[in-house]
Amino acid sequence: MEETTRLIKQAHDGDPEAREQLVLKNVGLVWSIVRRFAGRGHELEDLYQIGCIGLIKAIDKFNLEFDVKFSTYAVPMITGEIKRFLRDDGMIKVSRSLKELGIRVSSVREQMTWELGREPGLDELANRVGASREEVAASIEASTEVESIDKNVGNGEDQNLRLLDKLPDQREEQEQLLNRMVLGQILNLLEEKDREIIVRRYFENQTQSQIAADLHISQVQVSRLEKKILRKMREYLNP
Repeated sequence: MEETTRLIKQAHDGDPEAREQLVLKNVGLVWSIVRRFAGRGHELEDLYQIGCIGLIKAIDKFNLEFDVKFSTYAVPMITGEIKRFLRDDGMIKVSRSLKELGIRVSSVREQMTWELGREPGLDELANRVGASREEVAASIEASTEVESIDKNVGNGEDQNLRLLDKLPDQREEQEQLLNRMVLGQILNLLEEKDREIIVRRYFENQTQSQIAADLHISQVQVSRLEKKILRKMREYLNP
């Protein structure tokens, strides 16, 4: 740990060799995370390069005053960088012409529904807009709003509930294990009181009112603290 601390100090002072040594010392850590993302349509070597970017960010942003090991801080940074790459690289890309056709199809469908008193079929829409049924079908799908899994769908005391929280978890067991590991690492970075609130809210399913009563503060204060803590946790993953 003393060696790691020394190298981090030197890296923060602008020493490129110290930074390189830190990367080399943590190659095994990066690969251990990268292997859990195998089978996603990308070469592991490419994901390793992305993971190293997360590692370098962890080196540059690590606060030596943290009462945690560097690896504890680095794991969520590396994981977050790889997940961002997989998410952004997999975004649906729709051509401008297809988007424009989708707008026309939507307008014509509305008009034909009013004229016919029913939803028009693909062939009817295709004839009206002068396109093939395949193009019309593709334009309809492309113009359908894709919901973000991070969309907030909560209300009342569950204002921070995301769409992801309501979906059945169909991920592979390895990714579930990785998510738990990353969450555990992030929780270790929190102060004891902040960690208690998150554990009670999201692991013990306690309401903000229950926590407020035990901590002798208001429910509004718990809500504000919870938002602040979640924002801090997101910053650890998305520096």
